[in-house]
Amino acid sequence: MGIINVTPDSFSGDGIIDTDAAVAKAWKFVEEGADIVDIGGESTRPGSQPVHAAEEMRRVLPVIERLVVENFPLPISVDTYKPEVAKLALEAGACIVNDIFGLRQPRMMDLVAERKPAVVIMHMQGTPQTMQINPTYEDCVREIAGFLKQQAETVMKSGLPKDKIIVDPGIGFGKTVEHNLEILRRLREIKLLGFPVLIGTSRKSFIGKILGIEVPAERVWGTAATVAIAIANGADIIRVHDVREMVQVVKMTDAIVRG
Repeated sequence: MGIINVTPDSFSGDGIIDTDAAVAKAWKFVEEGADIVDIGGESTRPGSQPVHAAEEMRRVLPVIERLVVENFPLPISVDTYKPEVAKLALEAGACIVNDIFGLRQPRMMDLVAERKPAVVIMHMQGTPQTMQINPTYEDCVREIAGFLKQQAETVMKSGLPKDKIIVDPGIGFGKTVEHNLEILRRLREIKLLGFPVLIGTSRKSFIGKILGIEVPAERVWGTAATVAIAIANGADIIRVHDVREMVQVVKMTDAIVRG
């Protein structure tokens, strides 16, 4: 899953504010071997401020519409927690809703149950504004798995088929460095929920802290290590900024651990 941030303030330094540039990046990801593109119009880095739904729509909808007109060959995911944005993105041609709030926002559960797109249910402790202010757990993996299980069961009862659900433990969203490492070590416990698992470690700050690298774009090799370990421990989808490099990591790791 290649990340396309249609924002001026992405933590990773790859934000795009021009529709033409975002569309070109999506086509570049096709050439580099991506399987999905994930388009978002709001930065959710720690401490970020919310973007009004109208502005988020202004950023992402033209990109999705252009890709559909151009017969884009990959599934399009919209990275949003706002049901009004998700609704219009699905109408424009997206087929996956990637929700950092894990379907907790009012009306999002109803929307996905009605429209039946694929959904990524992510765990986050707090909000982007508060999530990195002393995140604490008694057992982070057990608590994350419990939340994901509860949300998945609730949306299935509302009518969304099980095969439309993907779960994401939310690396970096209300977690310390040690929490993130523990999630990667114990990822098979998340896999036991019975859903495909998405992992998003790309360029994140815990990699920078461990390696002493301040510039996110220079965390490619650290990201590669987390991607390989995540796949070895059961991850099915890897959400990344550096598609060309991570496709090599994915293919090599798959060849070793999945044959």
